Formats: sequence, C-alpha cells, structure tokens
Amino acid sequence: MTDAVVSDPFAYTGPAAATATIETLEAPNHPVLLAPPLPVDRPRYASPFAGQKVNFFRILKSEWLKLWTLRSTWWVVGLTVLLMAGFALMFAAIMRTTLSDPDAFAAMAATGGAESAEAGMALATQGVSAVMIVTLGLQFAQLTVAVLGVMMITNEYSSGMIRATFSAAPRRALVLLAKLLVLLLTTMLLAVVGLALAWLVTYPVLAGVDLISPIDLANATDVRALIGAVLYLLAIAMLALGIGSLIRATAGGIFTVVTLLMVLPMIFSIILMASSAQWARTVNRFLPTTAGEQIYQVGPLGGMSGGLGDPLAPWPGYFVLLGYALLAFIAALIVLRRRDA
Repeated sequence: MTDAVVSDPFAYTGPAAATATIETLEAPNHPVLLAPPLPVDRPRYASPFAGQKVNFFRILKSEWLKLWTLRSTWWVVGLTVLLMAGFALMFAAIMRTTLSDPDAFAAMAATGGAESAEAGMALATQGVSAVMIVTLGLQFAQLTVAVLGVMMITNEYSSGMIRATFSAAPRRALVLLAKLLVLLLTTMLLAVVGLALAWLVTYPVLAGVDLISPIDLANATDVRALIGAVLYLLAIAMLALGIGSLIRATAGGIFTVVTLLMVLPMIFSIILMASSAQWARTVNRFLPTTAGEQIYQVGPLGGMSGGLGDPLAPWPGYFVLLGYALLAFIAALIVLRRRDA
C-alpha cells in the first residue's frame, strides 16, 4: 500500500506563490508535481492626461475650476451683485421720495439758504445723476471683491493644496499669473452684471424724476464713470491678490486690505475735519481708495474722500491706484519664487 499525498489546506497560495518554482514531491511509488497558481490579470488605470505637458492654458483652466468649485466664490459673487444693485435702488428710492415731498423741499430751502421750494429742489439734486446712483454701491462691493482676491490664494495655503499646485506646475510665476487672469475676468463679469442690474432696478424708480439726469452714453463723463467703475474693481482685485500672496493668511490678508481701503481713508477724513494740516491733505490725496475712486465719481456724494482736501483728477488718480496694485503683485511674484511653499 502506497502512502497518499494530502495537500495542506492552510498552504499559502498568494501572489508570492506565483513566482515559486515547480517542485517535485516524491511519494514512495507516485511522484506528484506542485505548480504555482496562474496569476490573475487586473486592468490597469490609464490616465487620459498621461504624457501631456503642463502649459499655461492648462494652468489657467485649473485655476478657473478651483475658483468656481468653491462655495465661498458663489457667496462673494451673489453678495457683490446684491450690494451694487441694493444700494443703488435704496438711494434711488430715497431721492424719488424726497423730490416728491414739498415739505422736504421747503426744509432744504431753509437749511441750504434757498429762498423757495424750487431752490431747495435744485439744491437737493445738485450734482446728482443716474450714473452716480448706479455706481454708489461700489464703496461696499469693493470689499467683497477684495475678499475674493485674498481668498483665491490664501485658501490654498491654509489647506496645503498650494504644494500640490506647485508640484504639478513648478513655474510659480505662471501659476500666480493664471490666478490673476481668472480673478480679473471674474471681477469684470461681476462689475458689468452689477452695474447692469443696478441700472435695471433704478430705471423705473428714476423714470419720472426730471431733475435727475438719466445715463447718457453720448456723454463722455457718464461713459468714463461706467468704464471707470469696472477698471476700479479690477485694480482692487489685483491689489488684494498681491497682498494675499504676500501675507499667505486669510485673516491677515483681509485685515490688511480692509485697513488700506476703508480704515485709513476714514482716519484721514477725521483728521481733515478736525484740522487743515497740509501733510494730511497730501497723504489723503494719494491713498489708494481716495485716488482711485475719482475715476467713477461724477457728483459730490459718495467716495471715501467725502469732498475733503483736493482730490486728484480722474485718470491720474486711477493710475495711482493701479500703481499700488502693480507694486503689490510684482512684490508677490518676487517673494513667491524665493520663499518655500
């Protein structure tokens, strides 16, 4: 009687067994061959982007997708349009209600030194036009645009995603330039939509008010104000992106931008109301907001200068703001290439 060969039920037959050589176990009368199991073929994943080079167009597309897949972007977009249209509608309703009240005219005539209600009406509408009302919301919309510019790059630093971005695209200057182009395109769309919506909601309210001149595209001043409103927000976006790239922290970047755009002009306005210091007038003229907002100002209302001091002319003032924005962005480019992510 021959001894039977019994296979071990606990023998290892995993992937390593596939590389084992065939062994022969000899029983007294019958040799038994033990062969390794056949390997199982598993399909491998092949990326459709494998072998493709990273170029500027693909970086641009990546930044566009990263921006618009964030929930915060949609909140900022909605809030910006709402502020521009909401403040324009509110001020248009106030002006219509005021100009429709004879008692209000008499009060303005008394406080303004006018001798009649008609003079009070003229005093109330002095320098007020539809284009001034439409652009009134820019004082608050600039803050949301600035927040968007800061968060566009600080969000990646806070999450650590910036290291993956620079690993995929080692040329950091191209990454920051792509972020700038995406931000400027988004800001331009926001500004155009916000101004158009502000005009749509205020047109029915101001249609019956003869003392407030409507928007006239044949008027060079009105055209300059509307185009200047878009250019102003573009410069604010570039400035915010540069500051955010330099500071790399969302809270610190937003605090710096708000201080530069809102707090400093308020402080110097208080100084100018309390005194007539020449140094304060000079500094106030060249603050980013005070200088840049002249590009869309057409009347005495609105603006951070509040009619104080001697503001710059529209285009020189805008170029001062653009200089601040370019300085911040160029500094961000230099620091980005020299500092670790």
